[in-house]
Parts: sequence; structure tokens; C-alpha cells
Amino acid sequence: MAAFRVIKRDEPWRGGALVIVLGALAFSLSAAILMLAAQGKSPLQGALVLWQGTFGHLFALEDALRKAVPIFLCSLGVAVAFRMQVWNIGAEGQFALGAMAATWAALSFPALPKPLLLPLMFLAALAAGGLWAFIPAWLKLRFKVSEIITTLMLNYIAILLLDYLVFGVWKDPSSFGFPMTPEFSPNAILGPIGGTRLHWGLAVCAVAGVGFWAFFRFTILGYELKAGGEGARVARYAGLRYGFLVAFVMAVSGALSGLAGCVETSAALGRLQPSIMTGYGYTAIVVAWLARLEPLPIALASFLLALLRVGVENLQLEMQVPAAYGSIMEGLILLTVLAGQFFQTYRLERRRGE
Repeated sequence: MAAFRVIKRDEPWRGGALVIVLGALAFSLSAAILMLAAQGKSPLQGALVLWQGTFGHLFALEDALRKAVPIFLCSLGVAVAFRMQVWNIGAEGQFALGAMAATWAALSFPALPKPLLLPLMFLAALAAGGLWAFIPAWLKLRFKVSEIITTLMLNYIAILLLDYLVFGVWKDPSSFGFPMTPEFSPNAILGPIGGTRLHWGLAVCAVAGVGFWAFFRFTILGYELKAGGEGARVARYAGLRYGFLVAFVMAVSGALSGLAGCVETSAALGRLQPSIMTGYGYTAIVVAWLARLEPLPIALASFLLALLRVGVENLQLEMQVPAAYGSIMEGLILLTVLAGQFFQTYRLERRRGE
């Protein structure tokens, strides 16, 4: 009788990461097709609609690039923390805090010149996101509370706080009852690039990505962060300031997610409204793992996941697919990638039983 046994590899599986990612995508797409069939819809038509919705029009590609901007910035933030094995699941809440802080600056100082108002919005968003992420870092260091739980819980608080503001004190009196703030003044808008639908948030992404790469490659602090990822005991044995490093990575991680909220509010919406919370912070976790925490792969994975979102929106319109369909696909991708990590370290060997 044939059987298998698990054997630890002498060295990590070379090229295994690519195989695992491609396998995860293939498995997730297969499961998505089965879900369509289970709903009584044609899988072939669904695949065609998904393809047309992602690659069929220039409009879709532009839309995907716009959606990739907040995903990329949140993913960079998540990757900073994950590199030190600090599990920041709170990018969604830090994104919301950044959006609220930028809105506060835009509504409080609408007459400021653009060269002053936009930097003020950026700084407010960076500070708000960083401080929001610092709370779980402090709880982890002071009381040994799991940052996974606290960052996740803070997401709910941040989203409810945003709802409180747009339904209450910041609600536009002329919005016919819809929950949204007044439109920002032109000085608070991060404008489009040329005559396209793309905006200058792409330039912000480029600066952040290069800064991320240079920081970890050329600075001593970046090296210490990577070394600190081996664990608290190792870091302290090596003389590293483990507490400072944890607080630092969480603050930077939250600041980048807050910056994403500022860019999305200013460039994509021009005001704050609940529809800004579409799960970019959770998608960022999938992207960071798919890209193995490297900035260039993060950019590619952000674009691909954004394309998937655009395609699923097309499926919703054309075939009345539920909105949760895209979230299920993202979850399946993350689950299969994480499960596939097992084969990086172990392999299955066939053997014959008695």
C-alpha cells in the first residue's frame, strides 16, 4: 500500500516560492469557478466577463492602477512590521485614521495655499496612522498583549469613529442626508497626471517604495530591524534595543497606512465618506505575503489584486455576483499561500507500506 512521509529539506526549496504563488492563484481561480457553478451561473461566461473586466479596456487598467495605490502603501507598511515578525493586522484602521486626519486638515484650513495644505494633510495622516499603530506596540511591550488582537480590535474602533464623524459633526448639510463631508477645496486635492484618470499618488508610491528599499539595504537601523526579526531574546543577546525597534516598526507601519488614507481621500474621492473603507488594509496583508515583503513584488502583487477587484466588480454588474465574492477569492489566495509555505521547508516522500 502506497503512503507518504514528511521529510525536512536540507535546504529551502529553490524556486518554491514562485510555484507556491502560482499554485495558490490557480487553486483560488478554480475554486472561484466552482462557486460560480454552484450559483447556477456559467463558469465559462464568468471567466470571460472576469477577463474583459480586467484586461479588456484601458479604463479597467487605469481603475486598477488607482486602486493599487492604497493597497501598495498599506502593504509596504505591513511589510515593515512583518519583517521584524511583529504582526500588524491593523492597516485598515490606520488607513481610516490617516483619512480622518487628512480630512481634518482639509476642512480646517481650506484657504491655505496648495504647497502648504497638501504637506499639512500628509503630515497629519502620517502622525495619526503612526500613533494609532503605536497603541498596540505599547500594549505589547508594557503588558505583553498580542498585537494581533489589539490591531484587529482597533480596526473596528477606527471605522466606527469614521462613521461617527461623517454621520455627525462633519456631515455635509447639503448632502441630502448622505453620510459624507463637504467637498475639499481645490487646494486640498492631489490632482490627476496629465489628461488621464491617474493621480499623483503613484509618485507618492514610487518615493515610498524606493525609500523602503534603501532603508533596509543601506541603513544600520534597517539591518537591526531584520536582525530583530529573529526574536526578542536574540535581539537582546545581540545588544539591540528590542522595545524601541518594535515601537519604531509599528509607528512606521501605521504611518504608511495613514498616508494611504490621505492619498485616497484627497486624490480619489475629494471628500471623506464611508465608501472609502473597502478592505484595502486587509488586502494589503495578502499582497505582503504574496510578495514576500519585497517592495518591487509588492508593487506587482498590488496591481494584480487591484485588477482582480476591478474584474470582480465587472462580475457583480454583469452576472449579479455577491460583493463578498472578491473577498472570498483574496482569502483563498492568502490561505493557500500560507499553507504552501510548509513545502518550502518539508517535502513528501512516497514509500511502500507492508
